[in-house]
Amino acid sequence: MPRGVCSFVIAPTILALLTIPVVGADDHFEKSVRPLLAEHCLRCHGPDKQKGGLRVDSREALLTGGESGPALVLGKPDESLFVQALKHQGLKMPPGKQLPDEQVAVLTKWIKDGATWGGQTTTTGSATGHAARKPGQITDTDRGWWAFQKPTRSELPKAGANWAKTPIDHFIAQRLEAEKLPHAAEASRETLIRRLTFDLTGLPPTPAEVTAFVEDRSADAYEKLVERLLASPRYGERQSRAWLDVVRYAESDGYRADGARPHAWKYRDYVIRAFNADIGYDRFVREQLAGDELYPNDPNALIATGYFRLGQYEYNQKDVRGQWAAIQNDITDVTADAFLALGMGCARCHDHKFDPVLQKDYFSLQSFFAGIRFVDEPVFPSAAAKTEYEAQLAAWEVKTATLREKMAALLSPVVAKIQANMGNTYPPEIQAVLRKPAAERNPGERQLYELAMRQIRELEFDRAPAHLGKRKDEYDALKKELDATAKPAAPMAMIARDLGPDAAEVLIPGGRKKAVAVEPAFPVVLGASPPAIHTRRDSTGRRAALAEWLTQKDHPLTARVMVNRIWQGHFGSGLVATASDFGTLGEKPSHPELLDWLAVEFVEHGWSMKHIHRLIVTSAVYRQASVGTKGATADPENRLLSRMSVRRLDAEQVRDAMLAVSGELKLDAGGPAVPASTPQRSVYTRVHRNSPDPLIASFDVADGITSCARRNITVTPTQALLLMNGNGTLARAEAFAARVMPADGKNAPAGVTEAYRRAFGRSPTTEEAAEALEFLKQQVGVARNAVTPDSRRKGWSDFCHSLLNSNEFLYID
Repeated sequence: MPRGVCSFVIAPTILALLTIPVVGADDHFEKSVRPLLAEHCLRCHGPDKQKGGLRVDSREALLTGGESGPALVLGKPDESLFVQALKHQGLKMPPGKQLPDEQVAVLTKWIKDGATWGGQTTTTGSATGHAARKPGQITDTDRGWWAFQKPTRSELPKAGANWAKTPIDHFIAQRLEAEKLPHAAEASRETLIRRLTFDLTGLPPTPAEVTAFVEDRSADAYEKLVERLLASPRYGERQSRAWLDVVRYAESDGYRADGARPHAWKYRDYVIRAFNADIGYDRFVREQLAGDELYPNDPNALIATGYFRLGQYEYNQKDVRGQWAAIQNDITDVTADAFLALGMGCARCHDHKFDPVLQKDYFSLQSFFAGIRFVDEPVFPSAAAKTEYEAQLAAWEVKTATLREKMAALLSPVVAKIQANMGNTYPPEIQAVLRKPAAERNPGERQLYELAMRQIRELEFDRAPAHLGKRKDEYDALKKELDATAKPAAPMAMIARDLGPDAAEVLIPGGRKKAVAVEPAFPVVLGASPPAIHTRRDSTGRRAALAEWLTQKDHPLTARVMVNRIWQGHFGSGLVATASDFGTLGEKPSHPELLDWLAVEFVEHGWSMKHIHRLIVTSAVYRQASVGTKGATADPENRLLSRMSVRRLDAEQVRDAMLAVSGELKLDAGGPAVPASTPQRSVYTRVHRNSPDPLIASFDVADGITSCARRNITVTPTQALLLMNGNGTLARAEAFAARVMPADGKNAPAGVTEAYRRAFGRSPTTEEAAEALEFLKQQVGVARNAVTPDSRRKGWSDFCHSLLNSNEFLYID
């Protein structure tokens, strides 16, 4: 499974790969040696952990050895540290019980015979089949990888001159002609408007919209449709969803408690506004990574820093340092995935074994975030709004001063006790930080203090009233009286800022060696100059430097990565199929010159995402039918795009489409998340990590835990059961039926036609209409002379229910 594909099934690890026999490999190694290494050694000496600096997942790694020296001496098992450790002669492997003598004998004989690895006696074999990299080195070959070169605009190929509608088509035609594949004919207008409307807005077209487009015979009818959809508020609601997947957006903390985040929706609305306004991807990147540093007076930019607040959080985790490290690691991983499409997570523990990413690259990237702090504070849309709020708050404080003083007096003994014992249940290191005078805390200690205090507030101070004993009733009465005087609501947002001009120290873990401090720097393989960091009075300036580097016009990755994500949204797969992995373990682009051309075009047109959408959807390749060429057999995965790929609606589209055709969908935009039972668009429904809506979850929604570049597409019994028997689907079918069922019960053909037009964007064929009418006749009870209002409603509901369960409804042609 490629990186970036979301799944509840863990992708195969190096451990699993180590246990997979290699075809044509040495039989003794595969049957006897490899299973022993996998079972007993890899947990401590594999890709994720290297005790003593030793790895055992390749011949080269064993010959290189760890801190104690080479593990193997070929042909001389008695001189091999590996065998000595197996026999518990000094070193002990495994550290507990020694392996049985017969298993030690197998490994000893393997070394004596030359330690052949899967049929190989060279030192380049590894568990994955890729050549293992030498630690700490970046070579010219690494720097020459396609993704690390600056994009260049190629001359347009001459191919496709009689077919092309945009420059994109010339590049596609060039590959098709080289492979001697024809392109498909243009799809019907009914197909095109349904495809385009779902792709750009996530909703089906209405019958009136289909009719207007089909009957518009002007030369620019299609282009006018594209512009109308790009200008629709629904466009941002649709396009934001893919980005929210990439940054693992959710409105709950995750972990077991999965507490709600009542202000997280501000970030979701920011993303929707940004797509609708087409602010430019460069600005979009800068606002999220450093909005507070670069645009401190722009409320949108402050809310954008909510990007840093999207990871998981465990409110009762007493290992504060461990949790803060996990938060920092998560930010680093997601930033590399989202903006660079580089999987840097493996470099957290060691230099990446296959991609040219060093461990110091990982922590140098993390250093850009070393000054960060999390704050929940009001973000006002304007200075006038802030002034008005402050006046209202001052009036409320005067009015409620006496009540609040009485409540504080009641809580005072409880609060004093909490303060006296504050942090006693935390590790000694954190207790020391909590008790240290504020002026003496260094930046790293300040970060730990703020995280610990956040937990103490939630676990102790916020729960203080519960410890009032007999005076709890008195407090509750005062609280009720206080609540009756409405406190003005502040527009709170989850944002990020810096602690100040100084950052916490970032260390590369050293194991037995001394940890090494690192400063902010860009990945070595990209050969960039050191970052130009301009410290500010209230911030380190580090995140601003990162954001400005990422949005340089000639950056080799940023524009490529985003245009590839946009392409994926229209064709189901990017020009690079591994959308968050442009490294050597990812796939190479199917059309590299086209990818570069789009990246340059993107930047030269102000990083306009709508411009790239427009280019793609007005192309001839996008307008192709999904059938009608021999490419289906010659290119089964359709990587060369000789036809349009049929795609299933994603989870949110399934739900929203049912609400749309049933007439129940409310287009209220923005604001706090609503329950899935509310007929609003799915992008506005609650996104809780541990309790997603069952229908949406069954259709492979992103889990909100890790960055998701591309969702899985599964076909499962759960999907079928929820579509057949789910209360939501049945309710949609009933509302759909009420919408199309003839009021007088006499014009069934008109109702059938209306149902087809709403569900599929087309009228039924003669055969389909006849079958539908016969079905209704049986279900309604005409054949039994048993027609009642209830039987009519049930019959039409069953008919509409069958349409909602059809492939034509659930797939985009």
